[in-house]
Amino acid sequence: MSSEPWTDEENDLIVADYFAMLADDVFGRPYSKAEHRRTLLPLLNGRSEGSIEFKHQNISAVLKGLGEDWIPGYKPAFNFQMSLVDAVVRWLAINPAWLGRLPDSRPATGLEESAPIWIGPPPTLSNQPPPLELEQMLHIAGKFDVAGRDERNRALGRAGEERVLAHEWASLRSAGRDDLARKVRWVSEEDGDGAGYDIASFAPDGQARLIEVKTTNGWERTPFHITRNELAVADERRSEWCLFRLWNFSREPKAFELYPPLDAHVTLTATAFVAGFH
Repeated sequence: MSSEPWTDEENDLIVADYFAMLADDVFGRPYSKAEHRRTLLPLLNGRSEGSIEFKHQNISAVLKGLGEDWIPGYKPAFNFQMSLVDAVVRWLAINPAWLGRLPDSRPATGLEESAPIWIGPPPTLSNQPPPLELEQMLHIAGKFDVAGRDERNRALGRAGEERVLAHEWASLRSAGRDDLARKVRWVSEEDGDGAGYDIASFAPDGQARLIEVKTTNGWERTPFHITRNELAVADERRSEWCLFRLWNFSREPKAFELYPPLDAHVTLTATAFVAGFH
């Protein structure tokens, strides 16, 4: 069996095969991992089935770093070569519709009937991955500007806000506060961006909730962009403002909330400067 480094051609073949399985997995179609491996065998210069399976796990790890879905049956395996990352990025560039997909899970009866989203604890030092794994994930996310990609994906951002709006309605109604649910506003949709938050809602006791929604199809530690204006509003209205981080969106949306001061939870890195003339 071959022990030579994987070529670009081999990486492109196995990445395309992986995404074929991933599409079936995401959309609930049956597929056979063993059949996919056997089909690849004659195309990959004497690679073993075990080698192919491990490479599929490497691809899962790459996709995790890129803030994307991966196949649950292929647990991410790290210490992969950057040539594999390049192959995944090439596939995504050729298939841009993949990044633009949205979950096909909205109820036919309308947003008002959506169940509340599962909200868990935010990422902390105590629940972070092993250092080498985290370093590799953050390196990939930074190199390929995963945060910028999600920020530019307007359809993803809008769908996330729409889902959080439904979450707020459902939560207030389940708490017996239909009166407050009727007052919830989708500020970014009705008034446009610029308020420093997307949704104006309420806690069951009537306390205002100014919600800035950040959505990703990736894992909970996928980086995100936040504007200077959003940070300013978070600082000015600390008792009301919260960041609602929606992750794993294309499958089963989950979330956590962050409250000011944000730099107690995340590292804020300046990524752009305004250049003026003397």
